[in-house]
Amino acid sequence: MIEASCLSKFYGAFIAIQNVSFGVPPGQVAAFVGPNGAGKTTTMRILTGYQSPSEGTARLAGMDVSKKRIELAARVGYLPENGPLYPEMTPLALLKFLGQARGLTSGAVRNRIDTVVAQCSLEPVLHKSIRKLSRGYRQRVGMAQALLHDPDILILDEPTSGLDPNQIREVRNLIRELGKTKSVLLSTHILQEVEAVADHVILIHEGRIVFDGTRDAMLAGDRTLEAAFYRLTGSLPTVNQPLTEPVAEECP
Repeated sequence: MIEASCLSKFYGAFIAIQNVSFGVPPGQVAAFVGPNGAGKTTTMRILTGYQSPSEGTARLAGMDVSKKRIELAARVGYLPENGPLYPEMTPLALLKFLGQARGLTSGAVRNRIDTVVAQCSLEPVLHKSIRKLSRGYRQRVGMAQALLHDPDILILDEPTSGLDPNQIREVRNLIRELGKTKSVLLSTHILQEVEAVADHVILIHEGRIVFDGTRDAMLAGDRTLEAAFYRLTGSLPTVNQPLTEPVAEECP
């Protein structure tokens, strides 16, 4: 359902990501993990069509993102990190507007708003200006908009950012539940998130995939995921080097 094939993104001589390949099947929550600045957000923007790759192909539901962006919008829910909202609107007004913009019928909009408001615990702030909401509530409004059209693919960039411990627990429970029927790619640098919700781990470091497998496989003898994280990201060469660097054999 989510497929990155030999994705690279270059900014002049700077390599943001190179030869990034992985896949997420239906009914799986995959954690996309890496240090800050490793290339997570760049990869997710390419997967959702907000940026174009310099090389490689992104596919969602078998469709090339660069060619089927409009068709895919109906099947993908995207929560960007610090996603933009309309601060002068209330959460209810925003969800109504987005439902109409997506072409949902008035009955479907009402039903879906009821569902996502309950899922994201937005009842206490539904009629308040988004400008006056805490960062945690704004994050939950962003999650609600990503879920509004009931997509079968979810791409979530740091979904628990700004939430308090109780809210984090609620969001993690929601992601686990959604992962039973949807393909979820969850970007995070918080390893507790991986332990709490993920079936699969994709680790990126300095623009390259350095691990792709189960949590148990990532441990590989380490006692904790934190120890495995340090082992896998502690001594790799920098990716910020000239474009003449040889490309990996699997990505000609």
